[in-house]
Amino acid sequence: MQQQNNLRLCGIEPESIVDGPGFRYVVFVQGCPHNCKGCHNPQSHAFDGGYDRSIESIIEEIKENPLLTGVTFSGGEPFCQAEGLYNLAVEVKKLNKNIYVYSGFTYEQLIKKEDPYIKKLLSVCDVLIDGPYVEEKRNLLLKFRGSENQRIIDLKQSNEKPFCIEI
Repeated sequence: MQQQNNLRLCGIEPESIVDGPGFRYVVFVQGCPHNCKGCHNPQSHAFDGGYDRSIESIIEEIKENPLLTGVTFSGGEPFCQAEGLYNLAVEVKKLNKNIYVYSGFTYEQLIKKEDPYIKKLLSVCDVLIDGPYVEEKRNLLLKFRGSENQRIIDLKQSNEKPFCIEI
């Protein structure tokens, strides 16, 4: 079986301070089934939009910036490209960077999915920000989240039962 070496992207933000703690390299994947009302990235919804980029070229760009604390996967919906992001995450971990991942799915929905790469991706990520953006629950005072229903889940705290953390 051939390893997936490319991702379909909406864009890259090489230095972000709003998508997790510290300086972060943010990968915005293309394609999202949620279509949340008021989404701040509606251009990322179409699965046939965006552009392809190799995982190797992303890793090389990450290596060029010694100030990066970690990498964030956002979207679009990252878990629609779980295999490619898992392959990228494995390489990111070799650089001793932490990984945050955003999803419109809840943690409970993700672990019920049949795709083995979803579980593999969850296993290498440090933090999951889960749940759809709900415009009626928008709160600009929340760190790293857009609406009050979204949770910050520390995936590394426990292998059996992740829990929410406040940042």
